[in-house]
Amino acid sequence: MEAVRKVEGRAYPWGAKNIDTDIIIPAHWLKTTTREGLGKGAFESVRAQPGNVFDDERYAGSPVLVAGDNFGCGSSREHAAWALADLGIKAVIAPSFSDIFSGNAFKNGIVPVVLPQDAVDRLVEVARTDEITVDLETMTVTTPFQDRFPFELDAFRRQCLMEGLDEIGMTLAQDTAISKFESGMAQSRPWIAVETANEGTALEATGRT
Repeated sequence: MEAVRKVEGRAYPWGAKNIDTDIIIPAHWLKTTTREGLGKGAFESVRAQPGNVFDDERYAGSPVLVAGDNFGCGSSREHAAWALADLGIKAVIAPSFSDIFSGNAFKNGIVPVVLPQDAVDRLVEVARTDEITVDLETMTVTTPFQDRFPFELDAFRRQCLMEGLDEIGMTLAQDTAISKFESGMAQSRPWIAVETANEGTALEATGRT
C-alpha cells in the first residue's frame, strides 16, 4: 500500500447520495480475483449516461471524489474499493460512509473523509473549476479560495495511511520486537516453545499446515 500524506488535484464533483457498492462496481465484475482493470467497470451504469462526470475530460484522472451521504452502502464487496483505487481515486469526501466500505477503503489506501453537508456542497462547487487538497498532516480539506474544512480520522488508520501500511504491514513492522519477545519466552518458559513445536509437527504429519 502506498503512503498517503496529501491528496491534491481535481475532484469529481458528483455529490450523489446513497450510492451502493453495486453502483460503484456491478456484480458481473466480481468474477475476477485481481484488482487490476476494475477501474473500467467503476460506475458502469452512471457512465452509460451521456454527459456523466466520470467521462468528462475535465476530471480525467482526478484523485478525489466528492460524493453524497451514505456512500458505499449495500454489499460488503471489497471490489468497490479496488475499483476506485484502479480508477485513480485516493480520497472520497462525503457526509457519511457505510462502515464496511470505510474499512475497505482504508485497507486499500483510500482516505474516507467525513465532512458536513454544507462543506460537501461547497466542495462540489469548487471542484467544477479548481483543485482540492486533502491533507492528513493537518487533517484538513482546503481549496484555492481559502476554504478550510477540518476532519477527523481514527488515529490508527491515519498512521497506517501515512506510513503505507495495512494491519499486516503494521505487524511485520514490529518483527524485531516480536522476535525478541518470542526469544525471551523460549528462555523463561521453555515448555511453551516445546508444546508449540510439537503442535507444529503434528499439523505437518496430518497435512494441515
